[in-house]
Amino acid sequence: MCGAPSASVSLVEAERQRFLTSEGLDVTETPRSTSFCATTMLGADIFEVLDASTDERFRDYALVSGTSHLRYYVGAPLISREGASLGALCVIDTNTHPEPLSEMQREGLRVLAEAVMRRIEAHREANRTLAEIQLSAARVQFVLDSVPDIAWSAAPGVTFDYFNARWEKTTGLPRPKSVEEWRSVIHPEDYEATREKFTAAVSKAEPFEDEWRMKQADGSYRYVLSRAVPSTHDPATARWYGTLTDIDDAYRISQERELLAGELAHRIKNIFSVIIGLISIHSHSDAAHKAFGDMLADNVRALSRAQEFALRIGNHSEENLQDLLGVLMAPYGLPGSNSVNITGENVPAGRRATTPLALTFHELATNSAKYGALSVAGGTLSIAVERVDESVKIIWTENGGPQTKAPDNAGFGSRLIQMSIRNQLGGQIEQDWRGEGLHAEITIPLARLAQ
Repeated sequence: MCGAPSASVSLVEAERQRFLTSEGLDVTETPRSTSFCATTMLGADIFEVLDASTDERFRDYALVSGTSHLRYYVGAPLISREGASLGALCVIDTNTHPEPLSEMQREGLRVLAEAVMRRIEAHREANRTLAEIQLSAARVQFVLDSVPDIAWSAAPGVTFDYFNARWEKTTGLPRPKSVEEWRSVIHPEDYEATREKFTAAVSKAEPFEDEWRMKQADGSYRYVLSRAVPSTHDPATARWYGTLTDIDDAYRISQERELLAGELAHRIKNIFSVIIGLISIHSHSDAAHKAFGDMLADNVRALSRAQEFALRIGNHSEENLQDLLGVLMAPYGLPGSNSVNITGENVPAGRRATTPLALTFHELATNSAKYGALSVAGGTLSIAVERVDESVKIIWTENGGPQTKAPDNAGFGSRLIQMSIRNQLGGQIEQDWRGEGLHAEITIPLARLAQ
C-alpha cells in the first residue's frame, strides 16, 4: 500500500521502543531516544519522513547512519480509547521516497492503525477479564478453604475432582478419586449403607443427605452430615457438589437429650400411675366418691398419654395433630373394628397444646363410649382435620349410636371442654346433638396449636 518493504507495530515505553510484530525488520526493540515512533506518537495524525539522512532530527540515529540504512519512515499514531498515545503503526524503507503518500494511502494507513488498536484493546480486555476471573477464583478458593466444612465436587460419572483444603486438615489423607476410595475415611459400619444411598441418588440425579462417622487424622471418628446436589436432572451429565459438616457435638448432645427425655418420660409416667393409684384408693373406699374418682383417674390417664406424646415429638419430626389424635383415641372403640377413623391434613401440634387437647378429646370420647356411637357395636366415629386459612378445624362426627340430646345443664365435662378450647387454645367449639350422634366442630388458631 505504501510502496515499502518493511512495517511494524511499536509500543513506546519510558526507556525503549518494542516492536510487537514486524515485517522485514530484524530488531525487536530500540532505545526510545532513537525512536521515530516516539515522535509520531506526539501528534494526532500521520507523521512522514521522505529522507531521514537529510533530516536534522534523525540523521544521527543508528538506524539511519548504521548498516540498517533507514531512509524512509511513515507512521500512524496508536491512541487508546482513553486518549493515551501508545506507539505507532509504521512503514520503513532503506530507499528514499520522492513523493509523500497520497491521501488514499494515508487514509488506508489510518484504517490499519485503527484495526491495530482494536486488536490491542481486545487483548487488554481479555487480560483484564482473565485477571478478574483469577481474582474471583482466588476469593472463592479462600472462602472455601476458610469454612469449617469440607467441600468437594465430582465430574459426571462421579469422578471426584476437587476438595478444599479442609480435607487434608481433617483426614490427613490424599483426596479420593472414586466412591470406593472413600472407604478409608468412612466408619466400616457406615460405609455400605451410605454408599448404597449415594449410588441411588446418583442414578436418579437427586439430592443426597446422610449421616455417618468420618475418620479423623488422629484416628478417631466423628459424625458428619454429608450432603450433595447434582448440577442437572440428567444422571449422565450431572456434576456433583457436596459438603461434609461436622455434627459430632450436636449429635452427642442430641443422644444425651434423648436419654434424658426417656428417663423423664419414665418418671412422669410413674408419677401419673401413683396419682391414679391414690385416686383409686381414696375414692373406692367411699361409694359416694367412686364415680368422681373414676372420672378423675380417666382424665389423668389421658394426660399421661398426652405427656408421652409430647416427650416423643420433642425428639422426632412427626409433630402433627393426627398423631396426637391417634394416641388419644387409641383406648376407645371396639377391638378389631374400624369404629374410630381419623383423616385430614397434617398440621403442627406443639407441646403446650397437648394437655388441653387431651382433656377435650378424652371427655368427648368418654361421653361417646358411655352414651354415644362408641357405646354400641355398630357405632362409628370420624375425626376430620381441615386447614382453613390461619386456623385448623377438627370435625367430630358420630354415627350409628343411640339417640342423643343436648344436656339440660353444663356439667363438669362441658365446662372442662369450654375451658380447654376457648381459654387455653383461643378457639371455639360448636356442638350439635343430632339423631345419629354428636356432631362437633372445633376451630383453633394454627399459631396456638403449634405452641
